[in-house]
Amino acid sequence: MTAAASAAGRDGDDAPRVADVDHHAEPLRGAGALRTDTRAPAPGPRPDSDPLPPARLPFGAPTWKEIAHLLLNLPVAVFGFVYVVTLVSVSAGLTVTVLGLPLLAGCLLGARLLGRLERERVRGLLGVRVPEPSSLSLLRGRDRKLSRRLWLVLRDPVGWRTLLYFFIRLPWGIFTFCTVLTSLFVLWPVLSFIARGLTNVDRALARGLLSPSDELERRIAELESDRGVVVDTAAADLRRIERDLHDGAQARLVNLAMGLGLAKEKLLEDPEAAARMVDEAHGEVKTALRELRDLARGIHPAVLTDRGLDAALSSIAARCTVPVTVTTDLSTRPAPAIEGIAYYTASELLQNISKHSRARHASIDLWRTDDRLMLQVRDDGTGGATASPGGGLHGLTERLGAVDGLLVIDSPPAGPTVITAELPWRDRPA
Repeated sequence: MTAAASAAGRDGDDAPRVADVDHHAEPLRGAGALRTDTRAPAPGPRPDSDPLPPARLPFGAPTWKEIAHLLLNLPVAVFGFVYVVTLVSVSAGLTVTVLGLPLLAGCLLGARLLGRLERERVRGLLGVRVPEPSSLSLLRGRDRKLSRRLWLVLRDPVGWRTLLYFFIRLPWGIFTFCTVLTSLFVLWPVLSFIARGLTNVDRALARGLLSPSDELERRIAELESDRGVVVDTAAADLRRIERDLHDGAQARLVNLAMGLGLAKEKLLEDPEAAARMVDEAHGEVKTALRELRDLARGIHPAVLTDRGLDAALSSIAARCTVPVTVTTDLSTRPAPAIEGIAYYTASELLQNISKHSRARHASIDLWRTDDRLMLQVRDDGTGGATASPGGGLHGLTERLGAVDGLLVIDSPPAGPTVITAELPWRDRPA
């Protein structure tokens, strides 16, 4: 008899208790065996005590933004319609006087400002990024004639399309406001679909009437900016040449003239002193000639004109304080303007390597890819080169951008530095 049975007999209970069953004993087998589950049932929550799901809004943030945009359509449309009708009517009535056209031009400039605000509203609430049209920069340019400025504003297509946009918005703004306001109380389950459909119309209107005219207008703006960069660069180069002549060769020539004048006076009294002065003047002449030669090379080196980029790049590489390897792969020479920009770009980059990089070796690679001229300068220096405003690399970026070029800088803090200049290829005139 087992200990459990003895305990059961002593207690006067014929059935063994569940707690006294030996869990490690061999389970009973056979048809008459009874299976006893010794595990107590796991307590579970009652059905009426299950936690509720977190409360959520039926619509997400984009839908609420679309609803807000549609509700704002009415006040914006009313303001824009009153602005257009009032100012255009008054300016049209005053066209018989000298005030009509200036007032209409001011109306168009104000429409540009309203269009900018509307693009911001569409961008913030509908997530549509409408490109900004080019500004009327010529109004602040060199042309000071009032009639010319007035004509530029009156023929501005962006201003006229913006007036049209606000003129046709009033009935649409009323319709969208009433539809959404009614749907908030009556058609709540399908309001998100209604808002999406109405805002798609708003997106199409904004893209069609508030965006720039076409790619040509954007290109004109870029060319205007590039022209300003070219003019500023040319003026800076002229100032640099004037400064170099004034501080260098011109000062030496003045000293040379004074020295020769003193030598002429002492020629009879003290021939030996006059001979020494003439020797000093001869040295000044050599120095002035060397400075003039360097200045002429900086303006346009003769080796570039005579022998091309290969020889010119080898020449500036030989003057660099760091060993430079030059590799060129050009079957023909590009146009002189492109050739000169590539030369000055390489010269500026090699000067930066000599002054700042602490490199032990550098390389220049020049090749042509389709209709692009590629120039890559690499060094194993400390890196960290950036095109910060006012720096040399920033000036190179602007100079290359003026001819549809590109400057790509890859210079991690620990180096190496790889700078790639991309220029448009133009054939050399015959």
